[in-house]
Amino acid sequence: MNYDAAISKYDPVFGIEVHVELTTRTKMFCPAPNPAFDNTAENLKNPNTMTTPVSLGLPGALPVLNRQAVEYAIMIGLALNCEIAPVSVFSRKNYFYPDLTKNFQTSQYDLPTCINGYLDVELEDGEVFRVEIERAHLEEDAGKNTHIGGENGRIHGADYSLVDYNRAGVPLVEIVTRPVFNTGKRAPEVAAAYVRSLRDIFKALGVSRAQMERGNVRADVNLSLSPKSSGTLGTRTETKNVNSFNAIALAMQYEITRQADLLDASKKILQETRHWHEDTKSTSAGRPKSDADDYRYFPEPDLLPLKIDSAWVERVRSMLPEMPAERKKRLQAEYNYTDLEMRDVVNAGALDVIEETVKAGASTSGARKWWMTSLANYASTSSLTLDEIAQRVITPQQVAELQALIDFGEINDKIARTVLDAVIAHEGNPKEIVKKRGLKVVSDDSALIAAIQDAFARLPNAKEDIANGNAGAAGPIIGMVMKATKGQANGSRVRELILQKAAK
Repeated sequence: MNYDAAISKYDPVFGIEVHVELTTRTKMFCPAPNPAFDNTAENLKNPNTMTTPVSLGLPGALPVLNRQAVEYAIMIGLALNCEIAPVSVFSRKNYFYPDLTKNFQTSQYDLPTCINGYLDVELEDGEVFRVEIERAHLEEDAGKNTHIGGENGRIHGADYSLVDYNRAGVPLVEIVTRPVFNTGKRAPEVAAAYVRSLRDIFKALGVSRAQMERGNVRADVNLSLSPKSSGTLGTRTETKNVNSFNAIALAMQYEITRQADLLDASKKILQETRHWHEDTKSTSAGRPKSDADDYRYFPEPDLLPLKIDSAWVERVRSMLPEMPAERKKRLQAEYNYTDLEMRDVVNAGALDVIEETVKAGASTSGARKWWMTSLANYASTSSLTLDEIAQRVITPQQVAELQALIDFGEINDKIARTVLDAVIAHEGNPKEIVKKRGLKVVSDDSALIAAIQDAFARLPNAKEDIANGNAGAAGPIIGMVMKATKGQANGSRVRELILQKAAK
């Protein structure tokens, strides 16, 4: 069954659990360094070096709650329009965890820190869907298993497994939606846009690196189907750890068609976890999905209830920055971008770097031009994000300096592209490269006039054609002048001089 046919017969209902790693300096319950604070490759390649007796679950080790993690959770809750509970409680979630040596996860269950929120999600065409949030609670992350010898890194068929406990105890906030109804065919779009909006909020708040490819943000997608307009809930599956916006949409599309096929054949949907396979764009069965009762939650005896008074909440509220949706509307008005231009900028992840480039002195059109063309192309070929390019390759300040050289007539667009390549190659700043290579445009009228006269001598009919009003005849003359000046002539000045000379 194809996707459209599945949607015509069944209503999709989805819910998403998003885990975000917080960038506190230390872990949730101990002073071990937090690898999510600075998740560089150097920081991640030495396993089992960021541990303490608490994160290793050694006997007699007692947890101490990280206050900064609590404040970050409050910030996230306020940004998601949640109520902040005056009292919340940590519990033990019991489960076989090979990557948590104490064999339970310290989390929040029936009394979480943030409850009853919502996020309005805007799709590309401007349609808005409200996603209701049931809870946002604090917990610790597990470690990382590496399965050796199995297919695609899976445990099935592996010869043995390695466990890295560096990530064990990293502070997490898990955000759980209520079931999302009435999205119809657009359910995958809404889900992907929701997680994208969350990612943008995390970055704006400064509570996480929010790099999905590094595991800072992970999404579990729950999906069920019910007969069209029945209003009932079907059996759900949970696709675990989907780590890109595109994958979220594709995983949902696949599950919708897979479940529709089973229902059409009068087969049961199993409540289970599933794995997303990027190579085949499909999901496969994991394990039977447990309900909350199976985890045998009970209050953590080594942690007191967390009490958050209104004064603390209001102090955190006063620290909140401008939220991404409001910032987007403000900058679109200030930059005079069309809806299409702004959509493309946001989808490319270019808004931050463009804003920094404008702050450095570039025009809004000039900043957009470079980040959305040459640098976007470089990003696609180098597998870097635009943010990473701005940090490692060429800064917004250098882009603004490059545009200024054009604006002041010192170089033209063609030369600017050469200069840009040199900056990317770390040859220096734009001004230094122009000076060192002698790339300034030829603005000496006498040199330009000489080149024009030479071009007229080669194309004697062009001068008369131009004089008779055929402006197109100037094109070949301009081309010859640009060639004679090695592309370093000011094109607009060349055209002016050609028209003047042809009129005489």
